[in-house]
Amino acid sequence: MHAPKGVLLMTFGSAVTADDVPEYLASVRGGRAVPDDVVAEFQRRYRVIGRSPLIDVTRAQGDALQRHLDAELGVGHVVVRVGMLHSRPRVDDAVSELTAHGVGAIVGIVLAPQYSPVILAGYERAVARAREAHPAADVRIAGAWHTLPEWIDSLAERLDAALATLPPASRETAPVIFTAHSLPRAVVDHDPGYIDQLRDTAAAVSSRAGLAPGRWQFAYQSAGHTPEPWLTPDVKDLLPTLREDGARDVLIVPVQFLADHLEILYDLDVAARDEARALGITMHRIEMPNASPPLIRALAAVVHRELAPNPASAA
Repeated sequence: MHAPKGVLLMTFGSAVTADDVPEYLASVRGGRAVPDDVVAEFQRRYRVIGRSPLIDVTRAQGDALQRHLDAELGVGHVVVRVGMLHSRPRVDDAVSELTAHGVGAIVGIVLAPQYSPVILAGYERAVARAREAHPAADVRIAGAWHTLPEWIDSLAERLDAALATLPPASRETAPVIFTAHSLPRAVVDHDPGYIDQLRDTAAAVSSRAGLAPGRWQFAYQSAGHTPEPWLTPDVKDLLPTLREDGARDVLIVPVQFLADHLEILYDLDVAARDEARALGITMHRIEMPNASPPLIRALAAVVHRELAPNPASAA
């Protein structure tokens, strides 16, 4: 029997509660000192949302993908594990488990469909460290999957479902804002492919959902706490103009995030929603994919693509 293939689902990680914030931010900053005011602000945000479910959701995604692939390919053909950059289990922990299962090649899938140099670099370093610790491990990172039909379908289904919950007077007219995590402008200027991928995703989803071209816009969210310019417009910057144009309801569609976490539960559901409410706008958003069957089908499609003879590897 051939050695099983390994699938490594990789994500950034997260603090779970406010108590975890200092350790988490120290990891994100590579051990560099984190200003006390930054720690305090993030702890405040975590107290507002209570806890981040990201780690639990990521584990659930891995379990669901394992069941899906077992049903498709048979038990033992593919082994799925999850690994994170700044939370446990770490990427090297997951690679250690996969090698202990006797897997051959390991495909790492970043749980963000669009890739940028700054996003990919952290995963490349983590994979490189895992290779050093496990020289026999054949690990590579899958290519971007931002326009994979199964992914586009899953977002379009959630967009349609969210529109159906809007007040009847707004269902056909409410502006739709696609969002993604902002990055420093200087980083993206070196490689504009990230912006292109984001807009390709938004355009594909809007087309699949039948949105009129003038009904949707693209914006960024969750800019960092650093002085350099970040990508604009921020989603909150669009709200005053939308209100002036008569909008009373706005639908937010994150196209880069797969799960509920701080950037969704606080940055959108609290901070952006409060600003919208102050303007007389009710802000709605799609339900996040989390471990839903449509997302698991999309992840399975990435696995099948990467196990094909000519995979779209990123590293």
